[in-house]
Amino acid sequence: MSKKSFIIRVVGILALVFTLMVIIVVLEPDRKAEGLTRARAAKAAALLLDSREAIQEYENEAGTSHFSQKEQNNWYVPYMDYLYDKGILSEELTAPTAQAAQQELTYEEADYIAGAISKRLASSAGMVQRNRKDAYPEEDWWTLYDQMVDAVGDPDGVQTLDVLLYGTPSNIRPSESWTAYTSEGDFRFEGLALDQYIDCEIRIMVRQDEMIAVRELVSEDIVYENVWLDASEGGVFEVHLGSVIRTFSSEGVKDAESFQNHLVDLEVNQGELVKISLKTDTISGKVLAVKEDSIEIEGYGEIPLDRNFRVYKVYGEFEEQDLSDILVGYDLQEFVTAKGKLCAALTTREFDAKRIRVLLMTTGFQSVFHPSVTLTFQGDAVITYGETGEKQDEIGSGESLTIEPGSRYLKDGRMAVTPIEESGSIQITSISRSQGTPAYSGTLEIKEEEGGLTLVNDLYLEDYLKKVVPSEMPGSYELEALKAQAVCARTYAYRQILGNSYSQYGAHVDDSTSFQVYNNTEESARASEAVNATYGQMMFYSGRAIEAFYFSTSCGHTTDGSAWGTDGSSTPYLKAAELRDRKETLNLSSNEAFSEFIKNKDYPAYDQSYPMYRWEAEITAEELTARVSGIGTVTNLEVNERGPGGIAKLVTISGTDGSRELNGQTEIRNVLGSSDMEITRKDGQTQSGFSILPSAYIAIEPRTGPDGVLRFHIYGGGYGHGVGMSQNGAQGMAKEGKDYKDILEFFYEGVEIREAAE
Repeated sequence: MSKKSFIIRVVGILALVFTLMVIIVVLEPDRKAEGLTRARAAKAAALLLDSREAIQEYENEAGTSHFSQKEQNNWYVPYMDYLYDKGILSEELTAPTAQAAQQELTYEEADYIAGAISKRLASSAGMVQRNRKDAYPEEDWWTLYDQMVDAVGDPDGVQTLDVLLYGTPSNIRPSESWTAYTSEGDFRFEGLALDQYIDCEIRIMVRQDEMIAVRELVSEDIVYENVWLDASEGGVFEVHLGSVIRTFSSEGVKDAESFQNHLVDLEVNQGELVKISLKTDTISGKVLAVKEDSIEIEGYGEIPLDRNFRVYKVYGEFEEQDLSDILVGYDLQEFVTAKGKLCAALTTREFDAKRIRVLLMTTGFQSVFHPSVTLTFQGDAVITYGETGEKQDEIGSGESLTIEPGSRYLKDGRMAVTPIEESGSIQITSISRSQGTPAYSGTLEIKEEEGGLTLVNDLYLEDYLKKVVPSEMPGSYELEALKAQAVCARTYAYRQILGNSYSQYGAHVDDSTSFQVYNNTEESARASEAVNATYGQMMFYSGRAIEAFYFSTSCGHTTDGSAWGTDGSSTPYLKAAELRDRKETLNLSSNEAFSEFIKNKDYPAYDQSYPMYRWEAEITAEELTARVSGIGTVTNLEVNERGPGGIAKLVTISGTDGSRELNGQTEIRNVLGSSDMEITRKDGQTQSGFSILPSAYIAIEPRTGPDGVLRFHIYGGGYGHGVGMSQNGAQGMAKEGKDYKDILEFFYEGVEIREAAE
């Protein structure tokens, strides 16, 4: 080939390539229609960095906006203001106007946002000189957005979920504006169009409760599983879907009424009801344990939960509940089953608070897991075991039984030991309490868990209280004080049963000070009399059982429910007041006023005669320096803020290299107290062994002795947190002739004392 021919061929090829490039550019589809607005992009970018609530709070605190006054009510303004302030949007590129916000994001803006979010994403938007002002394709934006999510790397930030969309304000009445109701909860969806996806499965991106985008239509053929069909009237079905009620046409459905008040699966295609599958198989029995993926039911063993397991309250006013509302120890539910799984729990009756299940801890209350359990029987008993409790052995009075991991009794799950006679009891010789070897009535259940053996005592609530009251208040106290203690203990237990704290182990409470001390002291005839005399009685405020807090001894004044840093208004029955007939609330907010109050050992109060009514202690700067790191040598200790009743709320420890704040009574008592601190009581006796400071009702005086050692002298009063009933105050009131209702109504203002069922 000649040189001339070669040159002509190369030029021809280049011309052809150029022509093809021109054709591609000319014929490339117009992608402007695929863009997204700046407002939507700004919302997505802002939610990469923070939640909607935090962004709104930021906007409120800033008090200014980049937008004009008349435009500031638009939904996108907080997001865009946030990005302007963080340097992620530029006013030079993106004008802060409503018109600009509703126009399409450009390549240049997408590139700017990505680079501001992460330097490694700079120039990753595909911007070149010729397209910088063109609309950035929405598909490309979400690809870029995924990279931004990875770059931010916040595991609690943007999440991707597959959800069934039940509805929006267009088909749900009443409803909250901008609220989408889905199988994974309710989400706000400002700026998005969702109505086309109702009754579809969609893939969405969210941050907390705000929807960022619909990324994909997963399916138009869906099944609403384990939903409650409530009624069939006027040619429509009413169906409970999450927090909303939907209606579907029942026309053409044979025997439509037969589906009413049943659990069903609904097959829906493009919004039309295609098929109803009725679920009628049920089982019932006492719930023994509730875990995230299974429920153990007496007589059936442990049964796995369906992936869309639901809990419905079907008596009275219908309500969808949570797994945590299934109480162990009770048979309040019927369970709907299918294919070997539990599809739903139908709560059919009210909780009656007759029984309680107590997780028994090891000696010294060190652990809920026992390496082994040894039982001695005081009366004949029966052992029930096997996967469904179908096996039984009898064991005679006086015999002993040791259970270890791998025991034949535990091979198929939980074992239960129950005295045959109601008067029988079972000693647990493998644990020790203050009384020695404890004995238990009711049923003892043992189960092998990963950490060891768990031991649960299932018994009547009233029998439980007979072993709680003498463990919490001396049996020698006045009967009316013991009655007040019994009502407090019953109310507290009632709330703890509902709290279901140990449901994974099949218990409501443990037997330690974390709840109420149980069976640490032998039963007392007077305490049992107090429990019997107040049978079933509890305290209620506005129809709900109260937080019946109590403590040992006051300083002459209680505090309110804010003692643990919460809002005291949530417990209006807990008031800060003097412990005397006039019941005034003193202003003890200043250190001067409280110091004068706490140094008065004879300040009148119902419990002023008790040794811990006033006490003193001392701690050296050297001791504090050893306990508190990072602030150098301690130079000062002072109370900076007090709560109602004068309780220390904020204490500052100052040092040569900084300071540390102690917030709330728990931290104050833990840091300042120790088991070797010597406490001088009001009666002049000294006492040690308190692991924490007796109370946070304290005044502090720095002192430097002749030896040059800096000490902090603490004037204190009371023993305990100071919220609710002082037990020694109750005793003082009872000695003055007041009955238990007088006592309770003094400490818990405005309560109603009655049985739960009234």
